[in-house]
Amino acid sequence: MQEKVLIVEDEIHARTGLAELVASWGYRTECAADGAEGLDMVTRWSPAIVVTDLKMPRMDGMELLNRISERPERIRVVMLTAQGSIESAVEAMRMGAYDYLPKPVEPARLKAILQSASRQVEADEDVETPIRVAKSENTLGDMVGTSPEMKAVFKLIERVAPSNVSVLVTGESGTGKELVARALHDLSGRRNKAFVAVNCAAIPETLIESEIFGHEKGAFTGALERRAGCFELAEEGTLLLDEIGEMPAATQAKLLRVLEDRKLRRLGSKTETPVDVRVVAATNKDPERAVSAGELRGDLYYRLNVFNIQMPPLRAHVSDVPIIAEKMIADMNERHGCSVTGASEELMSRLLNYKWPGNVRELRNTIERAVILAGKGLIGVEHLPPHFGEAGFAPKASGAPAAQGPALSDTAVHVEVGTTVDEAERQLILKTLTSTHNNKTRAAEILGVSTKTLQNKLKEYAAAGLE
Repeated sequence: MQEKVLIVEDEIHARTGLAELVASWGYRTECAADGAEGLDMVTRWSPAIVVTDLKMPRMDGMELLNRISERPERIRVVMLTAQGSIESAVEAMRMGAYDYLPKPVEPARLKAILQSASRQVEADEDVETPIRVAKSENTLGDMVGTSPEMKAVFKLIERVAPSNVSVLVTGESGTGKELVARALHDLSGRRNKAFVAVNCAAIPETLIESEIFGHEKGAFTGALERRAGCFELAEEGTLLLDEIGEMPAATQAKLLRVLEDRKLRRLGSKTETPVDVRVVAATNKDPERAVSAGELRGDLYYRLNVFNIQMPPLRAHVSDVPIIAEKMIADMNERHGCSVTGASEELMSRLLNYKWPGNVRELRNTIERAVILAGKGLIGVEHLPPHFGEAGFAPKASGAPAAQGPALSDTAVHVEVGTTVDEAERQLILKTLTSTHNNKTRAAEILGVSTKTLQNKLKEYAAAGLE
């Protein structure tokens, strides 16, 4: 059975035209001439979806959205805006609107939004969203925390998860940006569909368009068959584009077009394929600086940054370390077949007084190493990495025990006075690669740069004969 759709529009011809169009797609429709009448219809008719104009007499679309959001039932609100009111539409999305469309309305885009909203309404009926339980247990997805900083993050996730809005997750490496994306997916109507994560920095520039958008057979040398890209793999689900600032400019332009038109064209194809995907982007860079530096297109940034979630560094909510460590110990016990019961007071004191430059990822690596070494009982300071917390200590990016490779502190770089910054940087990079047995991914994590940046530096050194 098709959903009920309420059309709220003060202009009579636009109102009746939209109602007839939506009804022709099989939806049950009713109309209202302004927000006040629309709110009354919401109470009496209980629509699943409301399509409302932004500018109206008596009660505008923004006030109607506010009043609907106060109701106990979940109603998807689609905001219609004039071309000059996009900023207002973005604000509406931040307030909980499901999506927005510029006027004049493009029928194909409206139909796609209604279909997507209808699927999510059905998903809500099939599965009870666990937001209330998650809040009461101080958890959200795989994240835990009782600090004001993490509670603020949880609140933002809960607010934006049900919508169709793009989200930009920012924060230092290791703060848990992918966990935010997974929580957004799991708390949305898309939870029963695919969650696909792509690290833009880990894909060679020559392959990234094919990986994301797909290709046809013969599109390029080696394209032996047609291949679906990440957008198609995530159809009706969520796509995480991690390290978005590392995406090549040409690919960013194509991504922007897909986000705006909700259609993509595979490499080598002459036809466009409609897509219904919720996009979450993440970056450990300051996005505005990335835009100024030309690393991120400004128009793409503004399209992705409809809603921003900033993940705090662990040092800003270190009070959460005990509860996070408790969850990690339970996870590691299950993963490694151990029976660790907790952490000693001395160990916890050390963890609480450490600055955690590698954030939650570093804490996880530290706990995993300790659990493996202890095996059972309490983990203690004797299970910490050598020199933990001492000046000059730098963490390993992997959770593997220290015996698998030298600690970074054992490969300290000694720079003579007069050495240039570029030469000091080269020595640090090469020493780090030595400490990780030439594992470029691990070295990049330790250095706090992307794999692509590290590879570019190595190419420079090779060209100059400085390897």
